[in-house]
Order: sequence, then structure tokens, then C-alpha cells
Amino acid sequence: MSPTTTRTIGPVLVITIDRPHVHNAVDHAVLVGMRAALERLESAPELRAGVLTGAGATFCSGADLRARLAGERVVDDNGFAGLTRRRRTKPLIAAAEGNALGGGMELALACDIVVAARDARFGLPEVRRAVLAAEGGLYRSASVLGRKVAMQLALTGEPIDAERAHQLGLVNELTDSGKALETAVAIAERIAANAPESVRQSKRVIDESAGLAEDDAWALTQEAYAAVKASPEFQEGARAFVARKGAR
Repeated sequence: MSPTTTRTIGPVLVITIDRPHVHNAVDHAVLVGMRAALERLESAPELRAGVLTGAGATFCSGADLRARLAGERVVDDNGFAGLTRRRRTKPLIAAAEGNALGGGMELALACDIVVAARDARFGLPEVRRAVLAAEGGLYRSASVLGRKVAMQLALTGEPIDAERAHQLGLVNELTDSGKALETAVAIAERIAANAPESVRQSKRVIDESAGLAEDDAWALTQEAYAAVKASPEFQEGARAFVARKGAR
């Protein structure tokens, strides 16, 4: 059985790291499976959004250190588990139960939305292992949580719980234990019900506008709006709106 499994729920692709016996640590086989799953999400027109989760009681404990010591690759050109540096056009939601530590937190940070059970924990314990959170954990945690919180996480290696992560803006929604996936899929379905090009371009502007000067951010927004106006959904939506107005 593959350590990375997928299933579709309507227009939503659920991707599961399925190695609960090692707390869903990422080895080379997970990297290969994740890469294939994310490529499927991007290329299949019927898929509108994805959800990333872990089997059992853990989201992901990071890299499988035994696999790394054996020479296995867990990072490719798209980053850790094929995700942390990947450029994506479709939304990906993390559904976190239990620990999201090290590379696991970096996977959550790489997602667009995070849903977490109240007993989940997020942390960057790399300094305790004489390594570094090299797959986006440092700068993304500073961007999302603020410099001071990111410093404490990265320099002590101590985790924060989901309640605190929610207060600080890392977690979008909290759920009861065992309900993170259900809630994440529901959000993904709501996203999937919207116009695909509008979703794609909205995500693009948010992703690419960070750090831009205001004039450049405006230019990016106008470029995205032009792409939306040229889409079939925009034309259909405009015609439907006019038809409703005329029927009154």
C-alpha cells in the first residue's frame, strides 16, 4: 500500500500521508506519492481544491530521520515532500490532527488554509536536532505569526497548541478532535463551488503581492481582473445577472 493515498470527494482531492506507525514522517516514497498527487490536483480540470492530512492521530512529524540517514531524498525541486516550494494555482487546505512538527509544520505553512483539532500542536524543533527549518518554516512563521513568536518557536524548539496558533492566525478554524478533515473538506467544497478563474486569480494576487510596492500590487490586481473578465464564467455570470434584473 502506498504511503501517500488519495481519494476524491466530488471536486475535492484528499491527500493523506499514510504512515501512522512513524507519526506520518516523510520518506522518499511519501515524496514520490505527494508529487504525483499534487500534479494530479493541478492538472485535472474536474478537481477544484485539495485537502492534505495525515493518517491516524498525527498530521506529520517531519522528515523520517532514519530514511534521511539511509540516503533517501525527501526534498525535490518543489521542496519538502514535493510541496513547500511548489507553485500552485489551486487551493490546498491542511487538516491537522495531533502534531505538526518540523517539516510537518512547514507543510501546514505551505498550505493556503489550516484547519486543526484543538489538541493539535505546531512547532519547529529543528534546533534540538542541530539542524534548521530550511523548508520555509522560518520566514513563513515570521510572516504568519509575527517575528517575536517565530523567534521563540525557532530558537527554543518548543511547540504551541492549536488554540494559540488560532489566536495568532496560523489556524483558520478549530475543531473537536477527529473532525479536522471533515471541516477542511467542507471548506474545500465551498471553494470549489465558486468560479474557478476567480478563485485562481484571487489566490495568485494574495500569493504574489506580499512585499510588493502598492503600485505593483495594483498592477498585479488589474492583470488578474483582466484574466477573470476574459473567463467563460465571467461572461455567463454577467448574462445571468442581466437576465435576473430583466425578469423583475
